[in-house]
Amino acid sequence: MDSFSTVIRTASHEQHTEAETSTFMSDLLGGRLGVDAYARYTEQLWFVYEALEAGAERLASDPVAGPFIRPELFRLTALERDLAHLRGPEWRAGLSALPATRAYAERVRECAERWPAGYIAHHYTRYLGDLSGGQIIRDRAEKAWGFERKGDGVRFYVFEGISNPAAFKRGYRELLDAVRADDLEKQRIVAECKKAFALNTAVFRALGEEFPLSA
Repeated sequence: MDSFSTVIRTASHEQHTEAETSTFMSDLLGGRLGVDAYARYTEQLWFVYEALEAGAERLASDPVAGPFIRPELFRLTALERDLAHLRGPEWRAGLSALPATRAYAERVRECAERWPAGYIAHHYTRYLGDLSGGQIIRDRAEKAWGFERKGDGVRFYVFEGISNPAAFKRGYRELLDAVRADDLEKQRIVAECKKAFALNTAVFRALGEEFPLSA
């Protein structure tokens, strides 16, 4: 019998790959898009993390989601520093969510407010993804647009409170394995993970339409 963290990882593998290999992400990481596309992507992330972290304080005492609420993961402050660097001090005035981003953030907020176990699915797909694949994005962004290493513009990808990401991820998987949910609820969490990846992929698709590469 596989552990729950293994079940989640294998069940969402296909969607994960689809998100990572989206045209927009491939073009961005391949250096074929300008810094404006990167800034627009960073703006979309702000809406998602605002939804994730707005509900975090309330969920800290929740028996199911509580163990996952770790302040060293929080990304909103880092995102805001990046946006100030990318868009200037008035960045908030120009901030706008794509419809796909709005749908994603609304689903995260809905889970945070009504379904703590579902919130875990979004928490997992975002933060564990940032700790893993996010490091590739940081490295490419530094090289492509000359950001200072781990500095303004890429702070979102720098987890200063986590000195050993491998150990942290191991601990996180142990939390997943110990999650207070019966088998049916676990199946629902896995389904929500797949939904989270699909929502994320929809954002990439919308960004790809906004930043098409001229053929």
